Amino acid sequence: MSTIKVKDGTEIYYKDWGTGQPIVFHHGWPLSGDDWDTQMMFFLNHGYRVIAHDRRGHGRSSQSSQGHDMDTYVEDVAELTKALDLKDAIHIGHSTGGGEVIRYVAKYGKGRVAKAVLISAVTPIMVIGENNPDGVPMSVFDEIREGTGFHRPQYYHDFPTAFYGYNREGTKVSEGNKQNWWRQGMMGSVKAHYEGIKAFSESDFTEDLKSVEIPVLVMHGEDDQIVPYSISAPKAAKLLPNGKLISYPGFPHGMPTTEAETINKDLLEFIKS
Repeated sequence: MSTIKVKDGTEIYYKDWGTGQPIVFHHGWPLSGDDWDTQMMFFLNHGYRVIAHDRRGHGRSSQSSQGHDMDTYVEDVAELTKALDLKDAIHIGHSTGGGEVIRYVAKYGKGRVAKAVLISAVTPIMVIGENNPDGVPMSVFDEIREGTGFHRPQYYHDFPTAFYGYNREGTKVSEGNKQNWWRQGMMGSVKAHYEGIKAFSESDFTEDLKSVEIPVLVMHGEDDQIVPYSISAPKAAKLLPNGKLISYPGFPHGMPTTEAETINKDLLEFIKS
């Protein structure tokens, strides 16, 4: 397996295929780099170098006991991109990975990143608060903590239904997608997933978004049941100096999987623009 050892000794697993301009994919909670398989194959076949890592405590990376916070996630990415000497890269993040992307670009991306994409992202901030009155109540994240920390196999069995919008009338359900979500989730560390809930729900990316001057595409499904559209994408796009928003009526949170043909086409158009 391809891994790098970061400064605290944690091993970060990654896939690195092809040649050409690099595209780095950042997965959502509680998944792994495998969640990008469809995009990896698509862009590999279009002549790009494609890279996807497993966040610490997720997938095949070390089940470290510490570092399950956004700043450490981003430091790990910085070490990986430095080790692989990535320049002129496109960074694409889904959900939690979207937050990881924008903070990485803000802190470490100068001279290395050409463009970025936030898909169904947790930016600018999810949880309700004084400066985010229409955010998601903390009780929702406490329920996710309870399910993840103490009932994980069944909770992860049930979670993909809303994630992929399979609870909507007329939607064709893919049992394979649901089982693949469960497989990826159960590969990781329960401790990392539990502590990572705070990272994706309470991290405030407002200043990161404001500081990023490269082109950033924000993509979000209007029927996202995990990261509600109204509290995320329009706000993030407005904060970006050079942002573009594409919204998709009826698309779910997991739209890179369920609507891959549309998402891949729009990603390619943005990258080539």
